[in-house]
Amino acid sequence: MDGWNYFNYFTEIEEYFWKKRGAHLLVSPLDWAIMEAWHKAGVPLEAALKGIDRAFESYQRSRRGAAKPLKNLAYCTDAVLEAAEEQQEAAAGSAPKTAPATASEAFSRDELKSYFARNVVHLNRAAEESFERQLKIAGGVTEIAESLKSCGQFLDAPGALDLEDLERRLTILDERIQALLTCHAPGELMLKIRREVDGQLAMYRRKMRAEQLAMVEKQYVQKRLLEEFGIPRLSLFYLS
Repeated sequence: MDGWNYFNYFTEIEEYFWKKRGAHLLVSPLDWAIMEAWHKAGVPLEAALKGIDRAFESYQRSRRGAAKPLKNLAYCTDAVLEAAEEQQEAAAGSAPKTAPATASEAFSRDELKSYFARNVVHLNRAAEESFERQLKIAGGVTEIAESLKSCGQFLDAPGALDLEDLERRLTILDERIQALLTCHAPGELMLKIRREVDGQLAMYRRKMRAEQLAMVEKQYVQKRLLEEFGIPRLSLFYLS
């Protein structure tokens, strides 16, 4: 993906899906989990949009398509993965492309500083709210807030800003948050979220591949845990 698409992957898919179904509805936690699963699986933006097109065409030809609009990205999963595989096969047999422009100009340093500062505030607030009921989570989140502050020093360094390396550091912090929440979230909360995702995916289990299903389940659980504890995602993908 080029620099612009790299940081607008979710927004592009979200807006395209809205346009295809003709309604500007809120994207559900399941939809976001599916988009994150596609991104982590390396599905190019172009393939995701092509797959959505195919899924809508197939849905419109079906009996259900005449009765009600397609409302969930889960229906598009197979078509998107097939489009990604086709694109990969086509790329393997074609001449190498010129390297895309760097993403180093995607954001200004001021935008990044504001983003970091905002997330530090959210992390500290989440730690305060978790202090009495989940001491281990509160302590871990406070440490991650300090680590995020430390990342801010790279924004004042002279020379070109290496956003790819900065994104790696933020991804590590996101992974630390997920490990912390998964390990120390109350069992009843985990059970509640598992029931949610099972209910959301019940009608799509036969349509989705096992590896894709597992990835979507994981992303859904992670997203819901973040929502429950009021913790933001730190990756640059979420800078808006």
